[in-house]
Amino acid sequence: MQLSRTEQNYLKAIYMISASSVESPEASTNAIAARMETRPASVSDMLRRLSDKGLLNHNRYRGVSLTDHGMQQALVIVRRHRLWEHFLVHSLGFRWDEIHEIAEELEHVSHPELIARLDAFLGNPTEDPHGELIPGAQLQMPYRHTMPMNALAPGEQARVVCVDEGSDALLKYLDEIELRPGIQFYVVSVAHFDQSMRIRREDGTEWRITREVTNSVQVEQIDGLA
Repeated sequence: MQLSRTEQNYLKAIYMISASSVESPEASTNAIAARMETRPASVSDMLRRLSDKGLLNHNRYRGVSLTDHGMQQALVIVRRHRLWEHFLVHSLGFRWDEIHEIAEELEHVSHPELIARLDAFLGNPTEDPHGELIPGAQLQMPYRHTMPMNALAPGEQARVVCVDEGSDALLKYLDEIELRPGIQFYVVSVAHFDQSMRIRREDGTEWRITREVTNSVQVEQIDGLA
């Protein structure tokens, strides 16, 4: 099925919204409009078009979800995007806060052999530079249990799994404090007033992290960090 660039962007946006929700697989018109930076009326027109192509299920009161075919199409786009991000950082030396817009362009290059060779050249990576999983060649997406950093309580220990790539400023800040995927830390305290969090990293350094940052970092709990 041939899809326009805009249709591809919508499918990816719906996938990302649904994947980030623990409550419902549906994506609301307003959530899609916010992610696509457009008007809800424009979103409604596109959703009808995608539904007519058999890519979306529509629930009048809850929003839309991807059909099996829609999910397959979305994962193709996500796979391309994350492989290109990996290439840009690990092969071309870009910083992780410089790559999103470039990968947004490259994800629409659809030649299957090119993507297969890119995957092989990179050594079949399973994660992009932000820690997000890369769908496999058969479009399988492994399950991984994570939780937002802001769900941690004082005394708990965790490892950073992935971070939201939507904000270049956030990524630059995370670089400054060296809080990247794989880093382990201990929660020293959580402020009652603003929910900011003081953490201690493996090397003993401590940082106070704002609620905005902890909303954007996904972690997994661990044991045994001193």
